[in-house]
Amino acid sequence: MGYVGKRGAQEVLVNGLRRLEYRGYDSAGVAIADGAGGLEVHRAAGPLDNLVAVLPEGATSGTTGMGHTRWATHGPPTDRNAHPHRDGSGRVAVVHNGIIENFAALRAELEAEGVELTSDTDSEVAAHLVARAFDTDPDAGLTAAVRAVVARLEGAFTLVFTHADRPDEIVAARRSSPLVVGVGQGEMFVASDVAAFIDFTRDAVELGQDQIVTLTAEGAVVTDFLGETAKTRPFHVDWDIEAAEKGGHDFFMLKEIEEQPTALADTLRGHLVDGRVVLDEQRLSDQELRDIDKVFVVACGTAYHAGLLAKYAIEHWCRIPVEVEVASEFRYRDPVLDRSTLVVAISQSGETADTLEAVRHARDQKARVLAICNTNGAQIPRESDAVLYTHAGPEVGVAATKTFTAQVIACYLVGLALAQTFGTKYADEVAREYAELESSTVAVQRVLDAVVEPTRELARDLAGSKAVLFLGRHVGFPVALEGALKLKELAYMHAEGFAAGELKHGPIALIEQDLPVVVVMPSPKGRAILHQKLLSNIREIQARGARTIVVAEEGDETVRPFAEHLIEVPAVSTLLQPLVSSVPLQVFAAEVARSRGYDVDKPRNLAKSVTVE
Repeated sequence: MGYVGKRGAQEVLVNGLRRLEYRGYDSAGVAIADGAGGLEVHRAAGPLDNLVAVLPEGATSGTTGMGHTRWATHGPPTDRNAHPHRDGSGRVAVVHNGIIENFAALRAELEAEGVELTSDTDSEVAAHLVARAFDTDPDAGLTAAVRAVVARLEGAFTLVFTHADRPDEIVAARRSSPLVVGVGQGEMFVASDVAAFIDFTRDAVELGQDQIVTLTAEGAVVTDFLGETAKTRPFHVDWDIEAAEKGGHDFFMLKEIEEQPTALADTLRGHLVDGRVVLDEQRLSDQELRDIDKVFVVACGTAYHAGLLAKYAIEHWCRIPVEVEVASEFRYRDPVLDRSTLVVAISQSGETADTLEAVRHARDQKARVLAICNTNGAQIPRESDAVLYTHAGPEVGVAATKTFTAQVIACYLVGLALAQTFGTKYADEVAREYAELESSTVAVQRVLDAVVEPTRELARDLAGSKAVLFLGRHVGFPVALEGALKLKELAYMHAEGFAAGELKHGPIALIEQDLPVVVVMPSPKGRAILHQKLLSNIREIQARGARTIVVAEEGDETVRPFAEHLIEVPAVSTLLQPLVSSVPLQVFAAEVARSRGYDVDKPRNLAKSVTVE
């Protein structure tokens, strides 16, 4: 968040950061122009209260400043990595959301010039670069310096800068990361979303892609990265505070469902370098990876379902056996592990107790460990040999949504990384598969645009049901399991997911009049045989009076006569089908829970991170 105006900046910033803490809570900091030609910077690891504890008593006299709550991507959540970051002179400060993909090259360039960087972050390089550009031509101003630097940056970023020599001005730049301007009377705000400044103004301007805004107390000037005047979209916020924090949605979970295209894009970004898939951290040589002859995937809950999909990808691409196990059972059954075994541990928090103990058991048996995690610097990645972070951002809703789909795409990246190392896929094939994964962001957005409201309406209609069954085949089976889990977690209903081929081996006894059955259909083109078998399953359950809710590929007319309710999703490759078909099931579970009067974001008896066995 940034502020320039007439109020004490410290109070404004702390108030705004409290509204934004759901976006990041690894560390927090503020930088305030002190009115005497300097910048006053305070930072602290941990929650915002840790920052408040180190701030001077009473507000400082400065009326221009910026603040940040961090969700770590580069470097662990420590005081030295907390934002704002400054250049060597301490006169330029920056806060940053997103990822600067080419920061390593920029850091090397600065270090070659003798610049000493004091953090592990990608963000700090921006402060040094802007300081250098400003000093080259101070008369051109801070905006010109920022424009020169952002032209060199690759990746997704929102950057906010202040300079001690420009105490009445803030400059911010946006690329593929949210940024909104708040317009007050004699004061201006800039923030990740309107929740930060809704106490002070409800008039706002949304910035577009590749735009720069220069703020003074009198107003805002918006240009593109080339310096041309840019178009903006003014709007008025008529939500209350709680709704503003949720982006206007009734609950965080729906907001996080709609953030999935961004979560997928951010998780993929920067992992294809010179035709090779790279991990975030890798302490294993290619030869050590080539020695792997078996993979275990260990996880709990929703992450376990992502692991089931990892099995399909890794076995298909790498031709090595994969077993997927519930982490809580893994070490108690004495699995056969050795140096040629790779254990892939999936955990949103990186602190899940059962998964952490599974990792420790694997390491005791000399197995290699690769972590997939959403939290930088957590215990599981620290104890692993390699790490791939999902950049889904903080997830407030207890029931996993965007972290699930981000885990799935991360599992596929791991599969590609292994395939290129084993030699089962050539560089051009890896690049083609990676491009296919990138297309998932557009496909998921299409689902969100088309099915959210119809699915919510359907959920309200079925909210009084006693139970719901979910059926799927191949990659649709883990989706059925995940759909059932979401309904159990949120709506406290009896819900079960089955492999559809097992229907006649017992579960068909559960079918009764008006029982809702959700069927996740495979593609009639990519999986024609399984498609025919599931059509037979639908006929069997319809004959016994069930209500059929079918998730099927667009254009699949063969299923339409057998679907009482049809949810159409885009036609995608087989491995991408879970990404598009899981979204309506998330929406369905959330709306059933809301219709039954339950707290969607905080289901009973559940915690976001399970840190005890």
